[in-house]
Amino acid sequence: MDGVLYDSMKNHAYTWVESFRKAGINFPPYDAYLNEGRTGPGTIEIAFRQYGKREATEQDIQSIYDYKTQLMQEAPVAPILPGMQEIIKTTMNAGLKVMVVTGSKQPSLITRLQNDFGIPEGTVVSGFDVKKGKPDPEPYLIALEKTGCRNEEVIVIENAPMGVKSAVAAGITTIAVNTGILENQVLADEGAKLVLPGTMALLEIWPEIIR
Repeated sequence: MDGVLYDSMKNHAYTWVESFRKAGINFPPYDAYLNEGRTGPGTIEIAFRQYGKREATEQDIQSIYDYKTQLMQEAPVAPILPGMQEIIKTTMNAGLKVMVVTGSKQPSLITRLQNDFGIPEGTVVSGFDVKKGKPDPEPYLIALEKTGCRNEEVIVIENAPMGVKSAVAAGITTIAVNTGILENQVLADEGAKLVLPGTMALLEIWPEIIR
């Protein structure tokens, strides 16, 4: 969802930085992109170990994520990434299943999926549905179970290193669209079959992929 369907990572990076700053932790924006796709608690635990030099408590996790949620609600509306509505529509019209797999628990974005893309709630795997989250394969294994598809019948579109790693670990061919600030090699190193410079590059080759 974030960074593939919506250009929302700028908001996420800002709100992570500000939420950690309030807790006395200097969390670089780059790390927000590196950890994108993890569940909120997972990102908080890693940040505390790396930059806070201690384990995050349950209170730490709750207060930081609550503040991040508040900041996200106040943030500008994340625009739809170019070409993605056409890609989703073309995919559905071809009779193929579409599943959104996200670590997010942000209601403001999840509720937009049906209006913007025609994606019903039942075809979303979110941070509410998982115990381990990305980069563990669990989210994509849940998606496979929901669709009734085998991994060799599926293609994943990802933009985040943790997401690529998760999908590849689930045995699914993964294409990365680099819509953020990371180097392409970061996504390739996690196992992406192809790394594209954004969603319009994906739109150009999507008819061929569907065929």
